[in-house]
Amino acid sequence: MNKLHKFFELKKKNILCIYFTAGYPTISSTEKIITTLQDLPVDLIEIGIPYSDPLADGIVIQNSNKISLKNGMNISLLFSQIKKIKDSIRTPIILMGYYNQFYQFGEEKFLKESNEAGVSGLIFPDLPVNVFVEKYQKMFKKHLLSMIFLITPKTDPDRISLLNEITDGFLYLISSNSVTGRPIPFGEKQISYFKRIQKLSTHVPKLIGFGIRDKKTFEISCQYANGGIIGSSFIQSLNKNRLESSIREYIKSILG
Repeated sequence: MNKLHKFFELKKKNILCIYFTAGYPTISSTEKIITTLQDLPVDLIEIGIPYSDPLADGIVIQNSNKISLKNGMNISLLFSQIKKIKDSIRTPIILMGYYNQFYQFGEEKFLKESNEAGVSGLIFPDLPVNVFVEKYQKMFKKHLLSMIFLITPKTDPDRISLLNEITDGFLYLISSNSVTGRPIPFGEKQISYFKRIQKLSTHVPKLIGFGIRDKKTFEISCQYANGGIIGSSFIQSLNKNRLESSIREYIKSILG
C-alpha cells in the first residue's frame, strides 16, 4: 500500500490535485512547490517530467517544459530533489511523463527510483494499455506504484471497464478531446460525458482534468467526480520572485 491508496481510503470527494512542471520556474523550484503545496489544502501533487515534445499539453505547459529543460532539469535530478525531502513529504506524489522517457531511462530503474523517492503513482498517456498489462503491471506492483489511466469522451465502455480493473490508483477523466490549458466551457457535451462516467458507479476514484482553472470549474469537477486536477492555470500563477506567496494566493482563489 502506498500513500495514494491510504489517501483514497480517507477522502472520497472534493479532491484537489495540483500539477506543475519539475524545474519550473527555476531549477530549484520543485522542492519549494512541493513543501508549500502540502501545507495547504491540496490533496495530491502531480509533477510533470519536462519533455521536448509533450503531445498532450497546451502552450502553457509546453512553455514550462522548454524553460525547465533549459534550466537543466532531467529525470535523475528530479528523483534526487524529491529524495532530499522524502521524509517530510505527506501528500501523495504522482509523476507524469511519456513512454519514451520511461523506456530510455530504463523501466525497472525508473520504477525503483520512483519507489525510493516515495512516489505513489505514474501517468504515461502514450503507454498502450496492452503493453502495460503484458510487460509492466507486475513490475508496478513489485515497486508499490499505481498506474493512472486517462479516459476521454471517446473512450468506449468496454475499455473503461478494463481500465477500472487494472488500475489501483484513479481514473483521469479528460474533459474534452483537446490539449491542456485551453479555456474549455463545461457545456452540455461535457456534463453529459461526466454523467455517463458517473453512472458506471465503479469503486475506482475519478478526477477530472483539462479545463479546470478556477473555483467554478473545480466545483463542477467535484459535482461529477471525486475532484479535479489543475495544471496550466496553476503554472501561470507561479511567480519566481515570490514563489510561496503566489502559490498560497492561487490555492486560496480555488478553495475560497
